[in-house]
Amino acid sequence: MHRDAVAQSVSSDEPPARSRLNSLKEFSPAGRGFWRDVPDAEWNDWHWQLKHRITTLEQLQRLMPTLTPEEIGGARFANHKLALAITPYFFNLIDPADENCPIRRQMIPRIEETHTAVWEMSDPCGEDSHSPVPGLVHRYPDRVLFLVTDRCAAYCRYCTRSRLVSNATGYDFHPEFDKQIAYIEQHPEVRDVLLSGGDPLLFSDDKLRHLLERLRAIKHVEFLRIGTRIPIFLPQRITPELCAMLKEFHPLFISIHTNHPRELTTEVGAALERLADAGIPLGNQSVLLKHVNDDVTTMQALVQKLLLCRVKPYYLYQCDLITGSAHLRASVKTGLEIMEHLRGHTTGYGVPTYVIDAPGGGGKVPVSPEYVLSRNRDRVVLRNYEGKVFEYIEGATDAPAYKISENFDKPPVKLVEPDWERF
Repeated sequence: MHRDAVAQSVSSDEPPARSRLNSLKEFSPAGRGFWRDVPDAEWNDWHWQLKHRITTLEQLQRLMPTLTPEEIGGARFANHKLALAITPYFFNLIDPADENCPIRRQMIPRIEETHTAVWEMSDPCGEDSHSPVPGLVHRYPDRVLFLVTDRCAAYCRYCTRSRLVSNATGYDFHPEFDKQIAYIEQHPEVRDVLLSGGDPLLFSDDKLRHLLERLRAIKHVEFLRIGTRIPIFLPQRITPELCAMLKEFHPLFISIHTNHPRELTTEVGAALERLADAGIPLGNQSVLLKHVNDDVTTMQALVQKLLLCRVKPYYLYQCDLITGSAHLRASVKTGLEIMEHLRGHTTGYGVPTYVIDAPGGGGKVPVSPEYVLSRNRDRVVLRNYEGKVFEYIEGATDAPAYKISENFDKPPVKLVEPDWERF
């Protein structure tokens, strides 16, 4: 990663927007905070991080006395819906002095989670209605979503699977996966398997290897993917041993989930570098969230910082209509404005696809600004990100004959070969 280039680009005489953009793109360590006396060997042990997660209101109040009444109320009721859990590493990114800290809004429960609008749903993506066996979702013809666990290193308050994770009932997430493997074996149209949950990277190396070996043994499965937030919540888990094991199962892609540039710390950058060096293509999925990333500067900094980490911004999701999420949902109008800004102000590699998961199981629907103003049989009228209008002439099949170019009356141009040895 070219972190030095980012740091050098921050200048005191820059315009405020540019200065904020470059500041957000800087890589900083998460620090130790309350755990500054913990030995390095323990702090960098992912098992230690999981054993010392913040999971109760009492812990929150001790570590962050600035909790608001809304947060205290939310933490009291959290376990009735979606458990509270934050790794010590990720907790250190929270600003206790800022109620609207983007990390804080994603992780600390609020009493608004108990408010449910009539159009909100516990299963907004309709996954359960497309589940032929427990833990498997077959929504698209050639791919399946394999929910291998109900556990995460930490729990996002907008989680679209809050009905399943942390307090799941009625789902068999910890078998030998015989039913799920058998279903995939019996459906030769399935060429792509996405492991998710919960978070598959919470498995031990041996357990994850065993599962990947079983999937790789199915001849019609061409493509394996893992959806994970572990590199963000728990970068200590991304060990050289894990990366070496994953490398054995190519083609294997990993989709990480990060929403704000502050989440991309020095530690996360190093973890992503290990994965990329193992030849694993990395993509990112973000969720558009109110007071987290719903402004053009934050999102531009995020996608550009991801590219520095060799991660392709893949999807920007409109927040699902999950119960109790209204306080976190930004408007579609805001999402479209962000996409229009990105299209004109960053490289195409950094522009994700903005999608809405159609409520009730309709699948991902791309949403984009209206760049095509009109279209008829021989021309398309276009608008660019600056609002300027252009015409693209297609030409109908019965259009008048083309005029022969005058250049054909001239002698052909001789190709001059360079001296390739000195090129």
